[in-house]
Amino acid sequence: MKVVLSIAGSDSSGGAGIQADIKTIIANNCFAETAITALTAQNTTGVFDILNASPAFLNNELDAIFTDIYPDAVKIGMVSDKELIKAIALKLKEYKAKNIVLDPVMVATSGAKLLSDDAISILIHELIPLAEVITPNIPEGEVLSGIKINKASDMEEAARIISKLGCKAVLLKGGHRVNDSNDLLYVDGRCIWIKGERINNPNTHGTGCTLSSAIASNLAKGYDLETAIRRSKRYLEACLKAMLDLGKGSGPMDHGCLIKENNFND
Repeated sequence: MKVVLSIAGSDSSGGAGIQADIKTIIANNCFAETAITALTAQNTTGVFDILNASPAFLNNELDAIFTDIYPDAVKIGMVSDKELIKAIALKLKEYKAKNIVLDPVMVATSGAKLLSDDAISILIHELIPLAEVITPNIPEGEVLSGIKINKASDMEEAARIISKLGCKAVLLKGGHRVNDSNDLLYVDGRCIWIKGERINNPNTHGTGCTLSSAIASNLAKGYDLETAIRRSKRYLEACLKAMLDLGKGSGPMDHGCLIKENNFND
């Protein structure tokens, strides 16, 4: 089996973060490894507390992984502390990690910043240049590009600006109020629109985590970037179409990610 490492925070409700990544990686027929950056007390309504790992402990996690079962791809999710960001960047360089997918978790659904300005600066200068692809949503794209994104042409301009930060490619996700569910892949100076279907499902907690870890899984299996993204987007849409519900509140959508990939890809 191909191996995918998720470096991210733990979601106590099981719908996002490390838990979503593990389920997604397994459902996409890969082996999941984890390096946990933080424990969170959260559910589908919000994040109530965060307990960060120490940089020393995160270093030990990454050393243990890379010196034994070397990953074929790496997905990076929530990292809320600048010293942890520095630690991750140093270890990825040290071990020459490949197929790095960075989901820059920077802005909450409410619009509030989840990272301080100095942490964002470290993310931009240390982690983004290591990434095969970064997967910001619209609010995160606005932070990274410095422009407002209100329409498709704004997405194209923002992606061009973000690409100059050093990553190989940018996947700017259009689900936040812009261009329905069409995402924009900017790679090699080209804009490639990845068309999507908007699905009326309120259980969307963890969709960003699911998409990025599915992309990492497909890169690990040897697919080129565009194919990996298209397969991952179909996978996410299948999860949402499953309309699984925990029966109370708006339970996390990722319980739908147990759908096996060969049900819709192969």
